[in-house]
Amino acid sequence: MQNQEKLIREIRNRVRESVSLIDELASVLEISYDAAHRRLSMKSKFTIEEAVRLCAYYKLSMDSLFVQPGKVIAEKTAEIRSLADMETYLKQSLDNISPFAALPGAQMYYSSKDIPLFYTIGGTMLSKFKLYVWLTLLSGNNNPGSFEGFAVTTAMQQYGQALKAVYNALEVHEIWNDTTINSTLQQVYYFYRSGLLTLNNVLLLLADLEKLLQTVEDKCSDNTGRYHLYYNELLILNNNVLITAPQQHALFVPYTMLGYFITADGETCAHAATFFKQQLKNSMALNTSGTRDRKVFFNRAAQKISHYRERMKGDPDFF
Repeated sequence: MQNQEKLIREIRNRVRESVSLIDELASVLEISYDAAHRRLSMKSKFTIEEAVRLCAYYKLSMDSLFVQPGKVIAEKTAEIRSLADMETYLKQSLDNISPFAALPGAQMYYSSKDIPLFYTIGGTMLSKFKLYVWLTLLSGNNNPGSFEGFAVTTAMQQYGQALKAVYNALEVHEIWNDTTINSTLQQVYYFYRSGLLTLNNVLLLLADLEKLLQTVEDKCSDNTGRYHLYYNELLILNNNVLITAPQQHALFVPYTMLGYFITADGETCAHAATFFKQQLKNSMALNTSGTRDRKVFFNRAAQKISHYRERMKGDPDFF
């Protein structure tokens, strides 16, 4: 019964003292009051299905409860091959992070190899372009249609807006460097040179990217304590994401362009938190470092965008 005792103890820590644990268990497992009482009093065992259901409901790490030390159980995001797959991926992502929005003290740490997903989902042309790029590259289609013929579904827009709302509810720590915007610029260039993106839309996309960076700079300048931007010119960023709260945490480790392994293992998340905080100490905090340092960083990014714009406008064979 050792594993069952561990599971019950963790559930007790998640349930408010004013709530009857027997009633709570009966509701979650859809069993009778007596059946729930027998399980809590250790007279009956949880079935495997019940244990999995309880861990999923209370966001408990099965690895920390049941797996031997040194091994971690990870969830995997949905594979993407179609619009329907993208909808499933966005919904799954929302399900994974939305519980943190209501938790006091919840914080997100993002190692931004690329512009964070939360900036490139929504109602802008840039968000549409990123979805187009992801689907084109992940679908395996060797003869993709043009960007102009691509349409975003209503469900994708709704999930995207909901993800942004969760992101905005958290205290966020992002580490960027001078290459964070590079992949987006290269994608615009590639699809333009491939004839799948018109020059007019190139210019609109680059204008969207400039607006995005202005939004980030404005948030950084406001220094409200909810958003923290760091610059690190040495760290190799990898798009790892850690979300922590006093009693809940999740680590997202990328394995493909959008694919992530997700674990709530306490020890693993604690090590990741220690690593992130150490990297923040070794980075320049653009919120507090002064106007000059902040302007230098964003001006370099603006110059890079301007370079791509002028070269694509004036020389279709550049690079």
